[in-house]
Amino acid sequence: MAANQQVDRPTINKITLESFPLESGEILPEVILAYEQAGNPESPLLLICHALTGNQYAIGTDDDPGWWSELAGYGQEKAINLEQFQTICFNTIGGCHGSTGPASLHPETGRIYRCNFPTITIRDMVHAQYLALKKLGFKKAEAVIGGSLGGMQALEWGLLYPDYMKKLFVLAATPYLSDYGIAFNHIGASAIRSDPEWCGGEYSESAEMKGFAIARMTGMVTYRSEPLFQKRFGRKLNHDKHYDVQSYLDYQGDKINNRFDANSYLTLLEAMNHHDIGRGRGGWEQAAQNYLAPVYSLSFSRDLLYPYELMHPFSLCVPAGDHHHVETDYGHDGFLVQFDRWKEWLKDRLNNE
Repeated sequence: MAANQQVDRPTINKITLESFPLESGEILPEVILAYEQAGNPESPLLLICHALTGNQYAIGTDDDPGWWSELAGYGQEKAINLEQFQTICFNTIGGCHGSTGPASLHPETGRIYRCNFPTITIRDMVHAQYLALKKLGFKKAEAVIGGSLGGMQALEWGLLYPDYMKKLFVLAATPYLSDYGIAFNHIGASAIRSDPEWCGGEYSESAEMKGFAIARMTGMVTYRSEPLFQKRFGRKLNHDKHYDVQSYLDYQGDKINNRFDANSYLTLLEAMNHHDIGRGRGGWEQAAQNYLAPVYSLSFSRDLLYPYELMHPFSLCVPAGDHHHVETDYGHDGFLVQFDRWKEWLKDRLNNE
């Protein structure tokens, strides 16, 4: 779909890139990127980048709201007003919601990539998105915005294509992934790979991997905070004589097997592990000085993975850095909830020339 076509409601589409080179030196013979496009087609573009187990459905529909539908939609009450902006959100390369990844067919062999999908980086994700936007006819963007894995992409956008956007919004993401974050990713990846049903990555489509469920449970504990868990569950027992918190984690673990691909999860974890804006650029502090666009960053209290203590110093190194800290018990998941606590901050900076 070209940049000037009418978009009355969110549309879902795909775009194909041919012969896409990766940072590793490998070349994907074809890359398909699935995307959602929404908003006023005559208005500036906002590129939204999703998190680890996210997808392109940031806006969604009335019947099936997207993961940021409370933040972005039609009306002045929304921080991202689709009467003033149009949005595109790609399912990232390596994902499993329509874009090329481990669950995709190799166009030359006709076999599913599975564990043979090559290693990708955050920079690969951004290069693919840039080429897709260029092919769609978008020469510039008003802003690039994302949280967590999406924030990592926003950080790389500002260095790989520094004059493509006017503004960058980095939510709950640091200039590099800490050893603490890598440690939790390692626990999750080890749980998946040690599951007998993983079969070296050649698992059946019907496999219900307990290791994948455990990986998700581990992630859920890091995404939120102890005070929130205590307030929500309060050591309550259910009718099965399990604590409510145990049942909640079991539910989240079971759900991941039905909505996400384990090899894709591993691929994206590895990309996160190697996230470092300073790689090949003289370190993160030197790299931070090369941003041309203002970088608006947002941290959340009790975020174990992307704390204020890493985000704020980064903001001080950026030529035009603006950091805001949000007090919340939701920890890392703060960028997906409690929008009333920070949407005005976002709205003001989006609309500020």
